Amino acid sequence: MAAWLTGTPLGAMLRRTKVLLDRPSLIGKRPKKMDPYSEILSGLKLQGAIFFRAEFSAPWFINAPPSPQLAAALGIENAHVVNFHLLTEGEANVELPTGSTLSLTAGEIVIFPHGDAHYLLSTDGACRNEDVAVAAKVRARDLSPLRCGGGGAPAKFVCGYMACDPFFCRSVVSGLPAVISVNIRSDSTGRWIESSLLHLLEDVGSNSVGSEAVLAKLSEALFIEALRKYAAQLPKERAGWLAAARDPHIGRALVMLHSRMAHPWTIGDLASNVGLSRSAFIDRFSQLLLMPPMTYLTRVRMHLAARALVTSAVSIPTIAAQVGYESEAAFSRAFSREWGEPPARYRSLSWIPPEGNRA
Repeated sequence: MAAWLTGTPLGAMLRRTKVLLDRPSLIGKRPKKMDPYSEILSGLKLQGAIFFRAEFSAPWFINAPPSPQLAAALGIENAHVVNFHLLTEGEANVELPTGSTLSLTAGEIVIFPHGDAHYLLSTDGACRNEDVAVAAKVRARDLSPLRCGGGGAPAKFVCGYMACDPFFCRSVVSGLPAVISVNIRSDSTGRWIESSLLHLLEDVGSNSVGSEAVLAKLSEALFIEALRKYAAQLPKERAGWLAAARDPHIGRALVMLHSRMAHPWTIGDLASNVGLSRSAFIDRFSQLLLMPPMTYLTRVRMHLAARALVTSAVSIPTIAAQVGYESEAAFSRAFSREWGEPPARYRSLSWIPPEGNRA
């Protein structure tokens, strides 16, 4: 942390946020103990931001576009965008184009994992015309509060997005429903994140140095905390990565796999380390993640390799070794099965210059 931040309220906030979010790189050394959520989310390379703040009065209405349109408006490229809305005061409704409606109360965050289009509106449903100032605020990334509506019951929102690595976020996102809603105020961590976020938003308009960087980290913390709360509420029979991560046996296996991607794992190694027989381990893993352990490991390795190929200049033999292949030929065969192209051709067709080297 910069010396000038030490001892300031912003510095204290940054230190606490850093504890929540410090995550090592995907391929490299790890702390010996890491929970499955942090282990996987570290690989998503999350980039969070708050892009809109509003104080509505009924009746009011927002037409939220699908995430590709939002990403274009915000200038985000080469990322999967997950948008969210945190209601900090009042009540509101969320509607999907399918016609389903979700009611929100203060403290609830609603997340759209697949970036589906949706509507936000006052609970009276009396307005279906969006104020033109809404789109202008979003495009301008103006975080001063937008105040609009008909003068009735108030509702305050903080809206943000998570841009995550498209090669890897699907492991978490693919198993999630179109919309998730949890109350962030149900424990002290969530309440601290919300209060810190709101406090910091007051500083953004005054050009407080470093506030936008901390705001981005807090939005990441808010998203991760919401996912944790959602996972805790899942029924025991639910499949998917979040359900697998909370399982005492499979969660430990996921930590081992993701923390030592280059290790020559076997079913016997994994099963014995998590205290299950080989058959019980395969059955439980397959039930939760809908694929056998070695299929999952290979798929993750190939997604990591694809990301390294298109975002770095690291040699193919080095990438192969980083994801657990001593033989470049074996790596090339596995990669071609997953992506339909050998590594060299995939890189030539998909190259994205690393940050700092882009025109």
